[in-house]
Amino acid sequence: MESPGLVVHGQAAPFSTALRSLVNNPQFSDVCFVVGQERQEVFAHQCLLACRCNFFQRLLGTESGPEVPRPVVLSTVPVEAFLAVLEFLYTNSVKLYRHSVLEVLTAAVEYGLEELRELCLEFVEKVLDVELACEALQVAVTFGLGPLRERCIAFIEANSQEALRTHSFLELSAAALLPLLQSDKLCVDEAELVRAARSWARVGAAVLERPVAEVAAPVVRELRLALLAPAELSALEEQNRGEPLIPVRTRGTGVRCWQRGGGELEGVIWLRVFGKTGAARNAVTPSLLGGANCGGVEVPRPA
Repeated sequence: MESPGLVVHGQAAPFSTALRSLVNNPQFSDVCFVVGQERQEVFAHQCLLACRCNFFQRLLGTESGPEVPRPVVLSTVPVEAFLAVLEFLYTNSVKLYRHSVLEVLTAAVEYGLEELRELCLEFVEKVLDVELACEALQVAVTFGLGPLRERCIAFIEANSQEALRTHSFLELSAAALLPLLQSDKLCVDEAELVRAARSWARVGAAVLERPVAEVAAPVVRELRLALLAPAELSALEEQNRGEPLIPVRTRGTGVRCWQRGGGELEGVIWLRVFGKTGAARNAVTPSLLGGANCGGVEVPRPA
């Protein structure tokens, strides 16, 4: 009786090099993609894409669908990220760069490439810095990448002042900004956080062509105004007159009433009250609020 066969392996490097030479090579290609806003042509091979990725199998119609039109337009993925995806599909390896890894990660999630997604996540953790943290947080929130979300929040908590000054902070969505404002570990003064929130709302208002107060509404209730000194409250009130950020109403009692959510208390700030330990924001006991039903802290209106 013949003995069972034995699988033997040749050298992996020449095989990988040969397949890498086929990436975006028009020779023998049978599908052309038009990729990115630049509408750049990228050449590939249907059989390889279809056997490596279910997304391309469906897209290219190799199951039972009609023949896919040529060329295939993929306008939302940047060219560099798409070529990285092809490199991974052809060779099962990929060269990642800090400036484009989040775009590759986004493509990996959208195309259902779990192994590539994990490689990107590992790379992001290694190169995470102040400039990248908010961008990575936005990607994590958008695609529900919980571990990456927590890693980014922890990094921003430890580098709060620098992170708040980055351009990527101003481009966060409200959903991504909320967990930062809710954190008790931000190493930043509350007045600076209010200024950062105002800058964020201004950018959003310009992009969306909506009022600043309307853009800020989902996040402004998380600002802990009771931490502000009287002079800072006075400056905020003056700014609020020229550029409304926080809904207010004035009463004749000489006390400013700040609305929070759908509720409102006459003559008190309607928000949670927190104390400070150093530069961090840490909760204090509810008894300091003057009773369980108080729900706020009375702050005299600045002269």
